[in-house]
Amino acid sequence: MVDTLLRGHRRFLSKRAGSQRDFLTRLASTQQSPGALFIGCSDSRVIPELLTHSTPGELFVVRNVANLVPTFQNADASVGAAIEYAVGHLKVPHVVVCGHYGCGGVKAAIDGLDQLSSMPSVVEWLAPVAATVEALPVTDTETRWDQAVEANVLAQFANLSTFTAVARALEAGTLELHAWVYDLWSLGLRVYDDERAAFVRSHELLDAG
Repeated sequence: MVDTLLRGHRRFLSKRAGSQRDFLTRLASTQQSPGALFIGCSDSRVIPELLTHSTPGELFVVRNVANLVPTFQNADASVGAAIEYAVGHLKVPHVVVCGHYGCGGVKAAIDGLDQLSSMPSVVEWLAPVAATVEALPVTDTETRWDQAVEANVLAQFANLSTFTAVARALEAGTLELHAWVYDLWSLGLRVYDDERAAFVRSHELLDAG
């Protein structure tokens, strides 16, 4: 696998880097100015730059299991530092929390974290997801999984505001927060719409705008 990655890098140097050398050099020579902080899941099938068709320099990305944003009072240093740096220093105008249907971390919380006794760090990390799942109404397995994914995204969305840098930027009107869910099967995005209090297909909002 490592050899495959190294060969891939060689292809990058010979093909993409060659055709985009000037662009990438300009990126390296200037202060980064991403348009959004994107907080997503570590799942290898969910690639922020791919699903948003973004180029290098456009997204400041944080990825972890189940796309969590621990509250400021219980902040994970890595996630908290990224939020503070992106919002407080880079002044990103948007923060996106993006979950995905079929999330394994959310499913683990549904099935019971007691089954993960051999992975204590995972159990500790997913404890907030388990609490979110427990508050949901009991439905069939597939519906519950989708609902839990959406509820988890909204919980992290709410947690963002516990950070001082985020609260200040929201008050100043310089920051917008967004809650998304990516569908691995349809490849579509669902975006939370405040007016409807529901996740809707992204193209519905684009067409309405």
